Amino acid sequence: MSEIISGETKMMLKEIGLTDYEIRAYLYLLESGLSTASQISEGASIPYSKIYEVLNSLERKGWIRSQENRPRLYYPKSPREAIEETRLRLEDRVKTWQKIVLSDLQPIYERRGVREKPDIWIFRSMPDAIAKLKEMLNNARSEILMAVPKMMSPLINVISSTLKNINISQIELLIMLSSNIESLGDLTLLGEVRFRDEMFGGGIIVDGREVMLILGESKPTIMLWSNHLDLVKFAKDYFQRLWESAHKA
Repeated sequence: MSEIISGETKMMLKEIGLTDYEIRAYLYLLESGLSTASQISEGASIPYSKIYEVLNSLERKGWIRSQENRPRLYYPKSPREAIEETRLRLEDRVKTWQKIVLSDLQPIYERRGVREKPDIWIFRSMPDAIAKLKEMLNNARSEILMAVPKMMSPLINVISSTLKNINISQIELLIMLSSNIESLGDLTLLGEVRFRDEMFGGGIIVDGREVMLILGESKPTIMLWSNHLDLVKFAKDYFQRLWESAHKA
């Protein structure tokens, strides 16, 4: 049964938390529809001694449903629905982890006076800043947020070729431009673009894990990169606040 999906999809299903037997059972149900446990066992090559354990686990994880018949009948949820239930379940688990683990460990961290040592770099030269920006963009996996005031226009033009190589089908690109920028070529074709009348500095945030902040008036004078979690979160929250009140292109 696994031959009907790619190796990448099978790997993703395992990362989500499904076992080989669970993947086989779900794929069988996707193709065959309403089935008994014995039909699934035989069709998906799962030992009968394991089949109820597999099906009960799939039902708990939100990938299948069952009907109270004799014998009991099983059928699949849609992949979209199953993934959404998995996402919600994982979010609930993370909240529980945060509540329990942080309540025990954070006081120890604070009591012992441990101090973070985040990476914060201040760039003295434009070439170094450009190299770091290109590295950030090339490593992007899901999201790029760009706030571009006029003084950043030359910098964005330099990295435009890197931006054009981004897979926009997999990476969300939000571009907030200063309304006094005359032109940035094809930049407006790469992602969703909005404009603001006033922008006091700018920057680029990648995947919510690193940020390049650029400050200045007529030209960049302070260029700072960091992966400090709180700083990146602050920058992202501030970007989202400005984005919500920006004008659509």
